[in-house]
Amino acid sequence: MECWTVKRRISAYLDDALPARERQAVRQHLGACRACTRESNEQRRVREAVRSLPQRTVPADLSMRLRVAASKVRTEVRGPGRWSRWRDRVELSLSHLMRPLALPAAGGLCSALFLFSALAPAFTPTFAMVRNASPWDIPTSLTTQPMVKYVAPVAFGGDAVVDLQLDDHGQMIGYTIVSAPSENTEQLRRSIENNLLFTEFWPATAFGVPVAGTIRISYRSPAGIDVKG
Repeated sequence: MECWTVKRRISAYLDDALPARERQAVRQHLGACRACTRESNEQRRVREAVRSLPQRTVPADLSMRLRVAASKVRTEVRGPGRWSRWRDRVELSLSHLMRPLALPAAGGLCSALFLFSALAPAFTPTFAMVRNASPWDIPTSLTTQPMVKYVAPVAFGGDAVVDLQLDDHGQMIGYTIVSAPSENTEQLRRSIENNLLFTEFWPATAFGVPVAGTIRISYRSPAGIDVKG
């Protein structure tokens, strides 16, 4: 038997707790090994010193206190406390499960509300849109129609409906007379051109970017103008 094995069994050897065969092997090793014998003697002296210490008297109520403590522990393990701990574990598990989902759910709800508020104006009926908007207004819909910025104070005689083609800068690039009286066509055309020469427009927009568009102007006598995008 090797020294490290004997040193692990010295305490049991001194307490007579080893089987007969192992006890015999330890005894033979101690007879031949001085280091292990010295270890055994030191442990024996420590044991004898401990045994020589005066014995303290056990408190009379110690037994009763130990029984009360054991009874409380037994009640917590077998009584209603067991179900309470099980319920607490379930609540804690659900809390840990829902916590990672709470933040994405809140973020998704905020994103949905933001998108809805941004897209809602796009579904506004055409007749509800303000035609004469301020040039400093930021468009809230996806598309806007061309609008009249300034109408020339030029007298116009006769009735006519004209479609104007505007570029992305609001400049007129062409016009078409949709309806007009058959008489004095050339004079009516000159009146329309003179009026349009001093009229300015806001261009149409798509997603806030100016684009080309068409606007319809109705001239009515004696002095009236209707504009439709």
